[in-house]
Amino acid sequence: MRAEQQDGAAAVTVVGIGADGWDGLSPAARRVVEAAEVLRGSARQLGLVPGHVAAERVPWPSPMAPALPGLLAAHPGRRVVVLASGDPMLSGIGSSLVRLHGPDAVRVVLHPSSVSLACARLGWAVEETAVVTVVGRALELVTPHVTPGRRLLVLGSDGGTPAEVAALCARLGYGGSRITALAQLGGPGEHRLAGAAADWPHGVVDPLVVTAVEAVADEGTVPLPTVPGLPDEAFEDDGQLTKRDVRAVTLARLAPLPGRLLWDVGAGAGSIGIEWMRTHPSCRAVAVESRPDRVARIRGNAARLGVPGLQVVEGRAPEALAGLPAPDAVFVGGGATTPDLLDTCWAALRPGGRLVVTAVTLESEAVLAGWFARVGGDLVRLSVAHGSPVGSFTGWRPAMPVTLLTVVR
Repeated sequence: MRAEQQDGAAAVTVVGIGADGWDGLSPAARRVVEAAEVLRGSARQLGLVPGHVAAERVPWPSPMAPALPGLLAAHPGRRVVVLASGDPMLSGIGSSLVRLHGPDAVRVVLHPSSVSLACARLGWAVEETAVVTVVGRALELVTPHVTPGRRLLVLGSDGGTPAEVAALCARLGYGGSRITALAQLGGPGEHRLAGAAADWPHGVVDPLVVTAVEAVADEGTVPLPTVPGLPDEAFEDDGQLTKRDVRAVTLARLAPLPGRLLWDVGAGAGSIGIEWMRTHPSCRAVAVESRPDRVARIRGNAARLGVPGLQVVEGRAPEALAGLPAPDAVFVGGGATTPDLLDTCWAALRPGGRLVVTAVTLESEAVLAGWFARVGGDLVRLSVAHGSPVGSFTGWRPAMPVTLLTVVR
């Protein structure tokens, strides 16, 4: 049941407030705050409200998140107003409260977001600007967005974010990128600091900061796309790697879509799960691998290539698959002959989900042929050859052919 007051009004109202404080609130937002019986917010936000507002002021504990589920129960029957920085629905507390208590229980009074303010100051079109939040998340989430000519805004949790973003860009081969730190946007203390990523001259800056990046690739930097088929050299591996051309075909058959979950079973270097997640920020993947050294390698590859959220499960399938959330797609890159493995993966798939299995040996090909005869699908053999020197000439050096079975549940 959704929580709401008896008169049908929302049980809690979230009011966005900027660095300009009370002066920047609309008359409607001021009236909501003045009518509140309880004000919740950070100590800084509560301090922006003038003394004539009589509401009880309750600062959030640290950490704040555990207090959100019990917010309504903590103030029964009272008009509760939560103060939020900028737009409460942009990586803000408004989204969290709606998720926890339902949209009928939460009213949101908007304020210009830091993203809108930053784009206005820089002259950037909002719809053409990528936005990445690293508040409580890994900085490596920025990585896939750093491509030549890209403009992006990074939302961080403290004043160290601009320097960290600059260092990351330099490591990626984008040291010539222009970094701009926009602090206290919309307030009387608004200011900006700028510099190149390779020699960012500023240390820790104001914590209320948005970091803008205009990405410029250094000479010799090879941009990495988000479409499948990264160079094999992009991954650290011990030879257990789905090669580039087969990987591109495999991912096309897995058909990644926003919000979908992949199981990469027998992940090796993690390339399939990593490239699945790079296609869209909301794509999720679980890499299952039995060898500890490969597990460490997968985590390193995932962080370096910008998908630190890849879940890595150490264990042997099918036993290691127990308890995992149901997948929308499953890739089995080895071990098709393992008893019960394919049956377990097939049973776990959501309706409409895809199972893609590769084989290079006669024994595993026989398993795929049996599945094809039993449930249908698409059976394909790929042969790839690479040009290589033959004396003073060039000839074709074939790789082992790979058989792929694709089945839709």
